[in-house]
Amino acid sequence: MTLDLDLLPDGGVPWLDASGPEGLVVLSTRIRLARNLRDTPFPPRASDAERAQARDLVVAAVQATADLASGVTIRIDELTRLERQLLHERHLISRDLAGLSAGGTVRSGAALVSAGATGAMINEEDHLRLQVVKSGFAPGAAYADLERTDRELGARIPFAFHDEFGYLTSCPTNAGTGLRASVLIHLPGLVLTKEIAKVLQGLTQVGLTFRGLYGEGSEVVGNLFQLSNQTTLGKSEEELLDHLGKIVRQVIDYERQAREVLLRNAPTVIADKVWRAYGLLRHARSLSFEETMNLLSGVRLGVGLNLIGDVGVYTLNKLLVFTQPAHVARQAARTLTDPDLPAIRADFVRQLFDDDARRKPRDGSATAEG
Repeated sequence: MTLDLDLLPDGGVPWLDASGPEGLVVLSTRIRLARNLRDTPFPPRASDAERAQARDLVVAAVQATADLASGVTIRIDELTRLERQLLHERHLISRDLAGLSAGGTVRSGAALVSAGATGAMINEEDHLRLQVVKSGFAPGAAYADLERTDRELGARIPFAFHDEFGYLTSCPTNAGTGLRASVLIHLPGLVLTKEIAKVLQGLTQVGLTFRGLYGEGSEVVGNLFQLSNQTTLGKSEEELLDHLGKIVRQVIDYERQAREVLLRNAPTVIADKVWRAYGLLRHARSLSFEETMNLLSGVRLGVGLNLIGDVGVYTLNKLLVFTQPAHVARQAARTLTDPDLPAIRADFVRQLFDDDARRKPRDGSATAEG
């Protein structure tokens, strides 16, 4: 099987359009529900035949739902490592489902159903992991879409459920509602004012956790953090979402206050940092992925502070995804270890900025998208 990204509705990443609320700080909101089939061994203990049976049952069921009926089904266990990593870089599948961990392998029966903002991972840690990813800060809208799909599937598939413990999952921390809500948020102000450690420590004290760009086990790059709930048992979906919403709004306020402090106390330093980042991205001939992420963070900060007015947030979001290693390698038909990837990445960045500049009105009236 060869992965054809053109078949994915909106490329599987409609959130890139930066159309959602608080789009200059929060890039995306993801809601995920973990579900397992009743009377079927969970994926880590299931046989190849049992996982294949679970996959076929889930695929047949999702094709009868409103949001996933038009989706594309992809057999993850038939893809190359590069193709699996590419889907992971688009946040369509987890590192576990992609088999990207050191010494990791892809489980038989692993699959993805992608229908734009809505998707379903099959035979990851659980038989089914439904998810919706929305642009900006939109937990309510994301959950409303996901809850509808979950309800439709629940009418067709017998889920593993316990009257006391709720939905049963492979990992006990996911039991109960099975809900994980997270936001991908950009916090350069808190990092530069050295307030980030205090804020992150505060999150852990109120039941939230933070991770890097790729979620669990990943490092923070480009001042991008994933904030999510730690547990799912003992609270309703509405309570979990309300709690996450309140805390994330506080973090957004802290970030805005930090940016105001930077502008007030060190305007020249911040302006220099922003424009240096922009200049390097526009003219560099070689860029590593980590360097690109850090420079994009500086430009995104400049757009948010109205220091740079001719760069669209959509362009910055697109660069965030398409400069990742597997995307660069795929675009240039190279391997992930090709030494020319940094030069190819720099060419792509310059081209995308040039394309963005050509789309702007000549009267200089363009403003940042989002």
